[in-house]
Amino acid sequence: MPPHSSIDLATAMEGKSSDDDAVSNAGLASTNDLQPSPTQVEPTFTAPYGPLVHVSKHPVLAHKLSILRSSSTSPSSFRSILREITFHLGYEATSTLTTRNIPITVPAANHVDHIEATGQKVKEKVALIPILRSGLGMVDSMLELVDNATVHHIGMYRTKALMPVQYYNRLPKVCNVEVAFVLDPLIATAKSITSVVGILKRWGVPEIHVVSVVASKKGLSELLKYHPDVHVTIGHIDEKLNSEGDLLPGLGDAGDRLFGTSMIDDEEELVHPSKRKRTMSTDMSN
Repeated sequence: MPPHSSIDLATAMEGKSSDDDAVSNAGLASTNDLQPSPTQVEPTFTAPYGPLVHVSKHPVLAHKLSILRSSSTSPSSFRSILREITFHLGYEATSTLTTRNIPITVPAANHVDHIEATGQKVKEKVALIPILRSGLGMVDSMLELVDNATVHHIGMYRTKALMPVQYYNRLPKVCNVEVAFVLDPLIATAKSITSVVGILKRWGVPEIHVVSVVASKKGLSELLKYHPDVHVTIGHIDEKLNSEGDLLPGLGDAGDRLFGTSMIDDEEELVHPSKRKRTMSTDMSN
């Protein structure tokens, strides 16, 4: 085949330029005249138990949750992954907050002038309520999202009879909170978190959100039975609870995994740590 002459190449380039201009102009016209699209965006959360309960279906969160569950995950990795998952859940949970207009200035490209604009600021007074101990691992991520939120701690533990006992409460006497986010990585029987929600309602919080990584189906049902008006955002629902009220497969003891502490034998639960047969120092040396 003979090579193209310079005239042939010039003609071809002119034709290509005309085609490019036509495509560019068509694209510009369509950009200036946007039309509604029937395309549906796949949601990353579903609401299988009513509009107030959101369950993640995001593939990356499912991947991170598997790492969080794994018994080979170290305390430092557990803390890191819990923060990442909380970010994802927190964005969804805070989507019901509202904003008000505020004046702002934006630096111009010349680095000298400033452009006046209208910005947005969260309107509600927000509080974070971590349930001790494991809820502490979710606080930093939530503060990154709502940095003006106050943090109030409530400590709960569960007896052998699976009854919740409050051992710490630092809520102020007067409630000036409009929206509270209760943080607990795991909802098993839901007795503790149901009690905390009740405490916050008596304190005077008008809107309450529960943010948790994993919940049992039974525990979620129990929470909604007593507090059907509460918003719930969770990463995954596990089906099973054993006779001791532990979620299966769950996360294990999230507090122990978060802080690297060991379980205390029942016979030594009332013995001072310095007098126990197995202390944290001996556990770490083994």
